[in-house]
Amino acid sequence: MNFALAALIMVFAGVLLLRLAGRKSISQMTLAETVVMISIGSIIVKPIVEQSVWKTVVAAGIFVAALVFMEIVQLKFNAVEKFITGKSKVIIQDGIIDIHQLKKLRISVDELEMRIRISGISKLENIKTATLEPNGQIGYELTDEAKPLTVGEFKRLMGLTTQNPITDQTPPGELFSELVNGVHKKHHPSKLK
Repeated sequence: MNFALAALIMVFAGVLLLRLAGRKSISQMTLAETVVMISIGSIIVKPIVEQSVWKTVVAAGIFVAALVFMEIVQLKFNAVEKFITGKSKVIIQDGIIDIHQLKKLRISVDELEMRIRISGISKLENIKTATLEPNGQIGYELTDEAKPLTVGEFKRLMGLTTQNPITDQTPPGELFSELVNGVHKKHHPSKLK
C-alpha cells in the first residue's frame, strides 16, 4: 500500500478510535486510559513501517474496546473501579498535611504547596479537606471562613429570601465526607440517573 495512503488511513482510524474512547485531557486520564492511549499511538505508527494497516486498525480497535469494557465494569462494580482507577486520598485535613499519606503517594510537601498555590490558596489553614484525585488533580474544600460569599448567602443576609439556611441546605462537604469517613454513598440523587 502507498506510504501516504497508509499514513492517512491511520490518522483517520486513530481519530475515530480515540473519539470512541472518549474526550479527556492527559491530566484527566486514569492509569488504564493512559496505557491504552500510549499503546494506540505506538500501534498507529507500526503499519507505516510494516505495511499492515488493517491489522493495526483492528488491534487499535481491540484496545479501545478493552478500555470501554473496563469503564463499563468500573461503573457497575465499585471494587473494580477502586482496583483499576484508584480512589481519592485525603492529603490535608483541617489545615494539617498528612505527611504519611504524601510519602505513600510519593509527593513532596513542596510539590503539594506549589499545586495548592496554583489553585489560588495562600494558607493551609484555609483548607478544611484536600484530596489527591485518581487523575492527579487536587480537590479541596475551604473552611467556612475562607469560602467566597455566594449569591444565595448574600440574598439571605440581605433578607431577600425566606429560605431557612439550616433546614433547606444540604450538609457542607458532602463529597469530602465520604473520603474522610470511608463510607461510599451507594445511591446518587435521581437527577444524576
